[in-house]
Amino acid sequence: MKPISIIVAIADNNAIGKDNQLLWHLSDDLKRFKLLTTGHTIIMGKRTFESLPIRPLPNRRSIVITDIPGETIAGCEMAYSIQDAIDLAKEDDENFIIGGGSVYNQFMPIADKLYLTKVHKDFEADIFYPEIDFSKWELIHSETDLYDDKSDLKYSYLIFKKK
Repeated sequence: MKPISIIVAIADNNAIGKDNQLLWHLSDDLKRFKLLTTGHTIIMGKRTFESLPIRPLPNRRSIVITDIPGETIAGCEMAYSIQDAIDLAKEDDENFIIGGGSVYNQFMPIADKLYLTKVHKDFEADIFYPEIDFSKWELIHSETDLYDDKSDLKYSYLIFKKK
């Protein structure tokens, strides 16, 4: 089985985005995302790709999932289904699922690891992360009581491994 990890920041109410944008700006979380994903394969839906500030993200192999047959995006490998993306994923290296909502939902059952940034506030959103059945996951790392003074947000870093 190819190593599939999900990396996501979610609000207390599972909100992850609105109008194809992130709901908050946590500089340290963005740095952590870069640190964890650099040098690895990242897999995302087309709208997530379009929301990135730099496309494609540097020093990462980008797989973009689209339902438009034959569509290509410069600097990216294309997948036309979840199975295509899995087939393109690396056997011996961590592959990160970076969004969006529908892609997360489809990869949850097959993911091995979950890198979760939990923002301790509810947000208005139009995209939500699917409910997580924590009985199927083991917490292997946590950093709690983190605070970002620019956004006045409290948050935690949690890493889970599938049981």
